[in-house]
Amino acid sequence: MTRSVAILGAGIGGAHLTAYAALPAEFRVRVICDLNEPRAAALAAQGEGIAVSTDLAWVLRDPEIDIIDICLPPHLHFRTAMAALEAGKVVVCEKPLVASLAETDALAAKVAQTGGLVFPVFQYRYGLGTAQMRALIAAGLAGRCFAGSLETHWDRDAAYYAVDWRGTWAGEQGGAILGHAIHIHDLLTDLLGPVARVHAELATRVNRIEVEDCAALAIRMVSGAVVTSSVTLGAAGNMSRLRLMFEGVTVESDHAPYAPAERAWRFTARAPVTQAEVDAVLACVPAVRPGFVGMFEALAQALDGAPGRAVTLEDGRRSLEFVTACYHSARSGGPVALPLGADHPLYGSWLP
Repeated sequence: MTRSVAILGAGIGGAHLTAYAALPAEFRVRVICDLNEPRAAALAAQGEGIAVSTDLAWVLRDPEIDIIDICLPPHLHFRTAMAALEAGKVVVCEKPLVASLAETDALAAKVAQTGGLVFPVFQYRYGLGTAQMRALIAAGLAGRCFAGSLETHWDRDAAYYAVDWRGTWAGEQGGAILGHAIHIHDLLTDLLGPVARVHAELATRVNRIEVEDCAALAIRMVSGAVVTSSVTLGAAGNMSRLRLMFEGVTVESDHAPYAPAERAWRFTARAPVTQAEVDAVLACVPAVRPGFVGMFEALAQALDGAPGRAVTLEDGRRSLEFVTACYHSARSGGPVALPLGADHPLYGSWLP
């Protein structure tokens, strides 16, 4: 079944358009909606028969639109997702899903009321590297994870923050923890399960902005694994890396900053597992669609009644729960245990 999509926002929406175009049997992008009409028109021209609009209300009223794909600035996500659910649309929403746990739970209540669906965007999960990792786990060759390290080392200068909403609490709703490292932290929990506690140090050292652009996190997983996460927007170049030490294998991801799972990962056996055993499993991993294409393929499968690979609203809440804990830890100076409920002091907002 082919579903019609409206993309709201012609920035990262361009990457979404390319991914939808790779799945023509599943999706057709019908409209690009952006207040900057020339930018929307330039993006729409990359496809065939794509309309352009600056009127969100008109898009939401269109009965032919099945999916609203929100690629707007973060402070607009919650109200737009709520309006789309009220209009009976399926919602796809870029990160961060919303700007607090309270908004996440309000979104879940709206889903329950309307029978709608919300799919957060976490494209790091999809690719050959993660497929290889899951195959080794399924084969019993990975075993327990002992420890790991994450690196989100990117380069964002003053020109990047020249966009008026970036670097501000009001517009961006947060800094590197919310807008940049959120993907690799989601990938960590997707592979290892939930976080038990986090101790965060956050700093603004690279740019003259309101929000943080550097972070050092100490994380303990519910499984017992201990993980560090290093985040900066002041690197020379852009790199994302995940390195995990399991009982049977040590794994290092590819270093591509925006799609670290797209290519094969490096797996080194640790006795008693042998490299031959590891390589035999890896040789049987089939080709998979990476990044946004893999994510939208999983979305189509979920809409067709085959859930399991799609990112869920619960995944989105878990991600923002971790963000909330990081901000609370940085301000309180100590570790913060998860999960977080409505009684948490930052439940309503982490904004200072």
